[in-house]
Amino acid sequence: MNIRIFWLILIFTFSINSIWSQNKFTLNGVISDSESSETLIGVNILIPELKTGATTNEYGFYSITLPEGTYRVVISYLGYSEVSETITLSENITKNFTLTESVESLNEVIITENVEKINIRKPQMSLNAMSAGTIKEIPVVFGEADVIKAITLLPGVTTAGEGASGFNVRGGAADQNLILLDEATIYNSSHLFGFFSVFNPDAIKDLKLYKGGIPARYGGRVSSVLDIYQKEGNKNKFHMNGGIGLISSRLLAEGPINKGKGSFLLGGRATYAHLFLPLFDLDNKAYFYDLNTKISYRLNDNNNIYLSGYFGRDVLSFSDSFENTYGNTVLNFRWNHLFSDKIFSNLSLIYSDYYYGLDLNFIGFNWDSGIRNFNVKYDFKHYLNNNITLQYGLNSIYHKFNPGEIKPSSEESGINPDKLIDKYAFENALYLDVEQKLSEKIQLSYGLRYSTFLRLGQDELNMYANNEPVVFNQELQIYEKAEPIGIEKYKRSKVLKSFGNFEPRLAIAYQLQNNSSIKASYNRLSQYLHLLSNTSSPTPLDIWTPSGMYTDPQILDQVALGYFRNFKNDVFSLELETFYKTVKNRIDYIDGADLIANDAIEQVILNGEARAYGMEILFRKNTGRLKGWIAYTLSKSEQRTPGRTENEPGINNGAWYKTAYDKTHDISITASYDFTQKWRFNANFILQTGQPVTYPNAQYEYNGISIPNYGLRNEFRLPSYNRLDLSATYIPKPEKSSGWQAEWVFGIYNVYNRYNAASITFSENRDTGVNEATRLSIFGIVPSVTYNFKF
Repeated sequence: MNIRIFWLILIFTFSINSIWSQNKFTLNGVISDSESSETLIGVNILIPELKTGATTNEYGFYSITLPEGTYRVVISYLGYSEVSETITLSENITKNFTLTESVESLNEVIITENVEKINIRKPQMSLNAMSAGTIKEIPVVFGEADVIKAITLLPGVTTAGEGASGFNVRGGAADQNLILLDEATIYNSSHLFGFFSVFNPDAIKDLKLYKGGIPARYGGRVSSVLDIYQKEGNKNKFHMNGGIGLISSRLLAEGPINKGKGSFLLGGRATYAHLFLPLFDLDNKAYFYDLNTKISYRLNDNNNIYLSGYFGRDVLSFSDSFENTYGNTVLNFRWNHLFSDKIFSNLSLIYSDYYYGLDLNFIGFNWDSGIRNFNVKYDFKHYLNNNITLQYGLNSIYHKFNPGEIKPSSEESGINPDKLIDKYAFENALYLDVEQKLSEKIQLSYGLRYSTFLRLGQDELNMYANNEPVVFNQELQIYEKAEPIGIEKYKRSKVLKSFGNFEPRLAIAYQLQNNSSIKASYNRLSQYLHLLSNTSSPTPLDIWTPSGMYTDPQILDQVALGYFRNFKNDVFSLELETFYKTVKNRIDYIDGADLIANDAIEQVILNGEARAYGMEILFRKNTGRLKGWIAYTLSKSEQRTPGRTENEPGINNGAWYKTAYDKTHDISITASYDFTQKWRFNANFILQTGQPVTYPNAQYEYNGISIPNYGLRNEFRLPSYNRLDLSATYIPKPEKSSGWQAEWVFGIYNVYNRYNAASITFSENRDTGVNEATRLSIFGIVPSVTYNFKF
């Protein structure tokens, strides 16, 4: 029935298209860089006579339908010289444009890719975009440009602290973020437990972070979408660029395949600080390496194919007794096809894999776990007319979850092999997005996504009395694991539990004046996967588990309202947003929950709820020698798990408590100053409310041992976090535009050497026998120097 409805929508779409097409003609084509022939995303195509326009999609394609006549077409894109051309429309025309980089704009620091007035009118809100150039200018620890650290300078985005992996958006957990690299899902976005991200800035073409107003084409997570596209590579010339730092280096090569038609890109990064540890009689290792690759080829005017991939690994070892290896592998084949001058399609075949392995030689066994999926996506973008654009498509993902497997490392180890039960699921979705211009002042974006999730059969499944894997002990007033009453075995084709959810999306923009507007949005999203973690930030050992017999999918409802304004011909801009969101079925853990190697995880979790609300302010200076932004977030993030009956207290007595990622105040200031053509200075300052923690509120003695008594969850906070970072970029020969070009980047992370608390733990002092607090800090002041080059 759902497929029939989908095709009826398409038939209706084509019927409407034929009506609107009368006496109108379509201008379409691709916009690319003049030097590399790489397509450009988000380019503005403006028609001043009609006060209308369009933007290129993720593959540089545009289409705009206009009445018959002669028009001036203006092509505008940040960092490129503007192109203006007069075109007479008396028939459908395919017109490709190339843009040339504007030297004067190369060093501009802009958060959004376009600050044209047309974006004031667009209904899309809660969206931030960031260029690779901006990311590279932000001072970070060890001097390595970092995508995740860069987006945490935006309003509404935080992390759990230094050395913590992942990121949190509008009070959501790290596992609630959908992270896409060329449409493939990345399950762990960090290297070395959060010190670096898995994204190589040299390979990034486009980055967008959706915090709200999320279009219907995205689904599967309830907090945000981080959508990253890799560069395609230079179709005309061979180029290389890279950088050499104190502890890591990178190199990227790109060039043509059949000049003008195809290209390749190959980039790699690696750390090497561990190579110097033997000089200090240390046999430990901690390093990562990754590889980005992409091939693109234009078959003809209507067909393009792409093959892209990413492979990354982290290795942590202590002598010969322990080695930890983990990382992502993704592969994506895409086919772009132009059905007509108004219908653009993209078919994607995607493979994603996250692997986690432990070699415990001192015990004598190896441990492997991970998640793997196969994804088929077919997306269409249909330019009905100048006022209506449709996006629709379907998506099917097959998931395989490996919670863990133990294998003896040798015959003499004495360890018996053991395998936790693999889990399987099938996730599907149909969606329709509509962008509609109602008038000169009002634009709408609305859509609907219908998602289904099928939990498939597995080798063994525990059965429980009353279907309750967690029971409440009335005598002790605690939650305990229930004893299974039996075990069932199911074939893989058997559907154990099915879920289906309609996910409506709506956004509206009302233009107050030519340079200001108000916007509002609502979206509902469903998340069928859960990350099992009892830490404030994800760790490689955390396990993904699907919804099923005892765990329901998370359901989010979010509303947002915003005011947007540009000042003084877009020199300054202001974004002010408020939001409120609720999440149903957010999992919580009973006291004493054991998540590691647990083959019955349903015995330690309960379904709760979460909510978050707040205000975000982003003020930017977009042009001039001094550029940058000030971001401020005032927010609150809470969750609770009430008792299932009147006789149960729930978690934390059923009361709302602060989540581990709740930060009341979050201020970041980022600035760039072009001192001369040779010198550029950058700085960022961060001030945040401390992370919520649970401290003991009393202690008692038992057999001469002091035992702490802990109070309510996350009742206290760590001290506030603040840090100042500085960097200076020196370009020896700024006038040089070809051949070997180089720059030096000098940085100081945490200039005033503040030891911010990453955690505070309580333990007994062995000498005095008294419990005491121990403060752990990750970094003090960290200087760095990096040599970047290209040729």
